[in-house]
Amino acid sequence: MSGRTETWWLPRTVVDLRVRIFEKVNGDRAVTLPNATHGPEVFERVYAHPAASGRSEGAGLSDLFWYWLAPGPEVHQEHLEPGERYEDVAATTRRIVAGSAADLTAAAARAVAGVLDTLPDSRVSLVRLRDLVMPAWAAFAYELVFQEPCPPRARELIVAHADDVITALKCTGLRHPRRRARLTAYLRERVAAGDVPHRLPASLSLPEQVHYLQGTFFNTAVVQLSEATAHVLLALAHHPHVQERVAADPADDRYLTQVLDETMRRYPLFGIAHRITTGEIPLDDDTVLPAGSVVCFSYPDYHATGYERPDEFDPDRWARPAAKDAHHIPYGVARNRPCPAWRLSPLVLRAAVREVLGRFRLDSTASHTRSIPHRAPCLLIPRGLPVRRRGLDALRYFVRLRDGVEDVTRGVRQLVLGTVMVLHARRLRPAARYFDERRAGGCPVPPPERGNA
Repeated sequence: MSGRTETWWLPRTVVDLRVRIFEKVNGDRAVTLPNATHGPEVFERVYAHPAASGRSEGAGLSDLFWYWLAPGPEVHQEHLEPGERYEDVAATTRRIVAGSAADLTAAAARAVAGVLDTLPDSRVSLVRLRDLVMPAWAAFAYELVFQEPCPPRARELIVAHADDVITALKCTGLRHPRRRARLTAYLRERVAAGDVPHRLPASLSLPEQVHYLQGTFFNTAVVQLSEATAHVLLALAHHPHVQERVAADPADDRYLTQVLDETMRRYPLFGIAHRITTGEIPLDDDTVLPAGSVVCFSYPDYHATGYERPDEFDPDRWARPAAKDAHHIPYGVARNRPCPAWRLSPLVLRAAVREVLGRFRLDSTASHTRSIPHRAPCLLIPRGLPVRRRGLDALRYFVRLRDGVEDVTRGVRQLVLGTVMVLHARRLRPAARYFDERRAGGCPVPPPERGNA
């Protein structure tokens, strides 16, 4: 089974219309790489160029991302401009995610086992994979930061915050700043009390330290690990032969890593990474990107180049070429601020997959797209449980039917809510106002956020 289902005309039309609205309202003149003229080699060269270093200043697109990532996008590690402040923050993140492979693996396995323990072992469960694992990664991130088990109240706050961010990013719901503020208040109390055992960035004020922890660990880390886990488990559900090979020999790190590599190639967590050029960058002999250009690096397009049957899910393709020689950058490029979790993520994802497959067989007839706005519906079938074929077929039919219906209604909702949020972000201009005030010599403070949007 390919993992892709045909959708009705309406969702595709709505997606195309939404993209055009976003482009028009945002107003950036952007170059997207790779494209028909400039292929993967240009993508690699420009992405690694020292002048492709601007993060937020000077792009209308930044207002939208700052709006979605609030509170504290100005100190989010991904959006800090190059300089001493970024280096201070990046060094802190590296210290927090450091640890032995054995300890990180064990912590991830404990966290995932905790959520799986809540599922019955006497019947089939229909779950949304992202919703299922998000509390596990919330507990895991909490343990990284605080070096202690995560209490239920903290886990609830983290999940509510992370889910609200990713729901807004996918335009399936509006933002809820008050919901996010509850986690901010909790973290501020803990940081002020000295409860964080790590040395936090000295270049940040106490409120900024709180926002740094909230954005980096309890937003990005929780969301990306949840999305990655949902992707790999849904891919396994769609490819039973791959799933059974992993389940039959869970200690085979090499093959499981191939599965992760192919999942991240086929369904990269990042769709577009945008950078603002701080100097001229040659595209070819005749074209130069001037300073201040917005360059959008398309991970899906890059990951589809240089492969036979790029749309096919095939972990065995990684048994032949070395990953370093392939068009594959699941954690970004080394010369342009790669994801700080590049070492941690494969370790803990392997632990999560083993924990799930040790207990359940996975089955899903839901579509599988890069953005998984449906949060990955899936049947979890306890291993050893006798299941009547007719009953299982009925469940599979229900999942497929519901997915098709939701796809139509969700597309319309994304169009409406996405447009509302794009317009609201353009009116608030959080990134532009921040940098305007900084250039004016003031103390830039993002405006307070109110309301649901």
